[in-house]
Amino acid sequence: MRLRSTVAAAVAAAALVLTLPTSAEAAQGQFSYVFHDWSGGSHVGVLDNPQSRECITLPETGNGYAPPADSPRNSTDATAVVFTGVDCTGDSFSLRPFGERASERLKLRSVVFS
Repeated sequence: MRLRSTVAAAVAAAALVLTLPTSAEAAQGQFSYVFHDWSGGSHVGVLDNPQSRECITLPETGNGYAPPADSPRNSTDATAVVFTGVDCTGDSFSLRPFGERASERLKLRSVVFS
């Protein structure tokens, strides 16, 4: 009898774990952007499967002294709203999911995914 209840509890626990979402509210895919170093060189930054409904300040632009990033491309399955300031402040612009991109004229320092 004890073995049966132990097995039943283990099966119930396994079923619960398997039904929980693996990534609590994460946008699936990549969000990329171009950032610039102090010497003027351009580099591509990428956010893989970024967290949804959470403001993300781009690490390369967040100190306020580095130039803002540009040329965002939203290849996630969620809408991305990019902001000109850190902590999702300043002017904003929305990028639709699945590949919408903007030019180097769009400057950004932070982003949030729906």
